Amino acid sequence: MSHTLFFYGTLMAPPVLHRVIWNQTTPPTPAHASLLHIRPAILHAFQRRQVRDADYPAIVPSPSASVRGTLVTGLTDGDVWRLDIFEGDMYERVGVGVRVLEQRKGEGEGEEGMGDLETREEDNVEGEEVQAQTYVWKAGEQLLESKEWDFEVFVREKMGRWVGGEGREGEDEGFRG
Repeated sequence: MSHTLFFYGTLMAPPVLHRVIWNQTTPPTPAHASLLHIRPAILHAFQRRQVRDADYPAIVPSPSASVRGTLVTGLTDGDVWRLDIFEGDMYERVGVGVRVLEQRKGEGEGEEGMGDLETREEDNVEGEEVQAQTYVWKAGEQLLESKEWDFEVFVREKMGRWVGGEGREGEDEGFRG
């Protein structure tokens, strides 16, 4: 069975997603790589927030907010089982409707379907709505900061600890997405 999930945090980075579902930062074979389709997407009526003292975010309902992330199709039952373990008991997997973000003519897609992360939210071109699942924070807002989590800062300063390389010690501590 194939599943579709929306990711808004560390799992937007393909090496982190691959590490969680395949235990390595790249697909093990070209066949594995062809299973997943990653596209930029937006989820309305939620807000992304920094989890206090952590490298990862959470989303909470917020009627006037929206969250950019990735829509991943082709996930297996086993992948979702591993993702549920990765997310732990502070999150609940729920069904949501997300809008695929279309690329404007002449603009290239970012790495592995990430889209252009520099595009301002108000410049997004929203396409079809797709039913997906995502992980919503349930551990209480007292554990969240008021500021939004920053994906670019995560990639630049912290992702190495999550996927290997610099800062490898302790890379499994606080492993969330």
